[in-house]
Amino acid sequence: MRTPKKSSLRDRALRLLGQREHTRAELARKLSRYAEEGDDLDALIGELGQEGLVSDQRFAEHFIAAKQKRFGSLKIAHELKSKGVDAESIAQLTVNSREHELDSARAVWQKKFPTVPTNATERAKQMRFLQGRGFSSDTIYRLFKAADSYSN
Repeated sequence: MRTPKKSSLRDRALRLLGQREHTRAELARKLSRYAEEGDDLDALIGELGQEGLVSDQRFAEHFIAAKQKRFGSLKIAHELKSKGVDAESIAQLTVNSREHELDSARAVWQKKFPTVPTNATERAKQMRFLQGRGFSSDTIYRLFKAADSYSN
C-alpha cells in the first residue's frame, strides 16, 4: 500500500488560494494545524503576500462585491473584521457600499415583503429584518419614510 506524499505548507497554501481569496489571518488559521515544529508560517504568508498571491485588500473587495446586494455595510464590516481585515481597510472599502445601501435595502425589503406594512407590528418586524441584514438605522428610516410618502 502506498503512503501519500506529504504536502508542503506552501503547496497547501497555494491550493487554498486557488479555491478562493483568503485573508492572511484565515490562511494562517487554516495552515496552523498542518505546521510542524520549525515551520515559519508568518514568513510563508509574508512571501505569498509579496508575490501578490494573498491580499487582505483584494479579499475585502471581492467579499464586498459579493455581499453588498444582500447585506448592509454594518454586517459586511463585521464579517470582514471577523476574517482578519484591519479596521482602516474596512472603513475605506465600505464607503462605496454605504453609497448604494439604500438601493440594496430597498431591493432586499421588497423581495422579502411585497407589501408596505399596515400597522406598527408589521413595520417593526420588517425593520428588525433589515437590521438583521446589517442595514443601518438611518438607512432603514429613510427607506420607510420614502415608502410612507409614496404610499400616501
